[in-house]
Amino acid sequence: MAMSLAALPLAAFGFSGSELFIVLLIILVLFGGAKLPSLARGLGQAIREFKKASSEDAETKPTETKKTGDDSSSHGAN
Repeated sequence: MAMSLAALPLAAFGFSGSELFIVLLIILVLFGGAKLPSLARGLGQAIREFKKASSEDAETKPTETKKTGDDSSSHGAN
């Protein structure tokens, strides 16, 4: 029982083909055909920025180090 990659995201959200068609039709009616390319472009840029920020965050976590040792001068002791 092999699933195609194109059907995987639809199955993950529980959408069938007809439900997806209705949602896309409603989006088309609400925003109009002229605005759809700019909306898709903006959504793509937002996804890219999110992935970039999450990968940068993952890269910085291993490089952060905790200070070890007893540094009594930082505790305000005279």
